[in-house]
Amino acid sequence: MTSPDTDYSYAVELARQLIRCPSVTPAEGGALDLLERELTKMGFACTRLVFGEGEAAIDNLFARLGTATPHIAFAGHTDVVPAGDLDAWQFDPFGGDIEDGRLYGRGAADMKGGIAAFFGALKAFLADNTPTGSISLIITGDEEADAINGTVKMVDWMKANGHQPDFCIVGEPTNPSALGDMIKHGRRGSLTGRLSVTGSQGHVAYPHLAKSPVPALFEMLAMVNATELDDGTEEFVPSTAQIVDLVIENPASNVIPEQATGQFNIRFNTIHSVDSLKTMLTAHFDQIAARQDVRYDISFASNASPFVTPSGALTKMMAEVIRTHTGRTPDLSTTGGTSDARFICQLCDVAEFGLVGKTMHKIDEHVEIDDIDRLAAIYCDMLVAARV
Repeated sequence: MTSPDTDYSYAVELARQLIRCPSVTPAEGGALDLLERELTKMGFACTRLVFGEGEAAIDNLFARLGTATPHIAFAGHTDVVPAGDLDAWQFDPFGGDIEDGRLYGRGAADMKGGIAAFFGALKAFLADNTPTGSISLIITGDEEADAINGTVKMVDWMKANGHQPDFCIVGEPTNPSALGDMIKHGRRGSLTGRLSVTGSQGHVAYPHLAKSPVPALFEMLAMVNATELDDGTEEFVPSTAQIVDLVIENPASNVIPEQATGQFNIRFNTIHSVDSLKTMLTAHFDQIAARQDVRYDISFASNASPFVTPSGALTKMMAEVIRTHTGRTPDLSTTGGTSDARFICQLCDVAEFGLVGKTMHKIDEHVEIDDIDRLAAIYCDMLVAARV
């Protein structure tokens, strides 16, 4: 696959073609169709996995070459976040334009450029090697939204159908500034709480005849207001909590409201679990509600628990290959948001390494095209080092 008027590499040209697929979650946009065609040419057996119904249905792609061990998997997502204000973009977000050595477009960094590097690695590896093990790709269309009909269900399907990798490399854009900066070998968990406090409405001039829910809500939320919940661990920074929304629906200036609501999110390490945090917070809320004489309701939601792949054979192999190509020794990190690695860790050891992520989700998102080719070379040498 080459452009008629350029000599861009296979990986760079594939990245351009992927960006031109408008695959804003949940739309497939032609991205998985394109990848399936390319994988079929390479000899992979491809399976399309559609989970969910109606408008919530998500198209996913699993592909495998070989049946023996070692079995190495690459994982990523073709869905992207919306482009936002199109007039703010210098380049068409779905144009795949290249200027001054940079590839522009939604998903260039997160993470169509990384997927294209997977494919560049596969093409180079298969040209020079005959695998004795097997290689698979776990490509979802549901990472940027609710992530309920993507990788989490693909993992269940893989377990049920005998596709258990020895380890998996996720191509998320892990590097803060330069290729080779960082491997992510774990992620924090995420817990969201929505807390509503109910008092009694009344006239502001007669507060003794009413009960404002606001002071109680603020006291309850103090525990999760830009606070650190612990001192961290060897692998993780301290767990942190942030208030993300406050609602007091009361347009009148002379009325004490009956209800006030706050929403918060906690990013937590392995010191905590979803259950332990719920228990701690509920005890805190109960105490304040009793003292303040108010009622409250709390709802919790979590789609990520913390995990870590200990430093070992996988991370050491990855670091050695990365150092050879970049001259940098990557840090092992568990920082940042969640990723689909939180599901894959139930299947096998997993670590993440991809492109530079400085512009992901931004206007004029872009990556250096040389980095796509270097990342493809790194992935190829990881396959060699793994003796697939």
